[in-house]
Amino acid sequence: MKDLMGMMKQVKDMQERMQRLQEELAAMEVTGTAGGGLVSVTLTGKGDMRRVNIDPSLLKPEEAEIVEDLIVAAAADAKSKVEAGLQEKMSEVTGGLPLPPGMKLF
Repeated sequence: MKDLMGMMKQVKDMQERMQRLQEELAAMEVTGTAGGGLVSVTLTGKGDMRRVNIDPSLLKPEEAEIVEDLIVAAAADAKSKVEAGLQEKMSEVTGGLPLPPGMKLF
């Protein structure tokens, strides 16, 4: 019974940490870049795109396809940074409780 009470406390603590983590993610912004910084994309911690910045030197009609590819690459870079940050935060939150690999809590 003592173990059950300890486990319930761990679950409650984890829920509180998860709530704080979700608040942090909502406030977090990560910027990914491509093309040596000519294109940047900013995402929230939840993966929503906030901003796209394109260096004016790329804004030529004949280079539209290159710019489009760079935007996709910058968004992918930002998303991988968000996922890495999330994974790090999740390991802090779940500290004492082992979770199955690949399990997503939100």
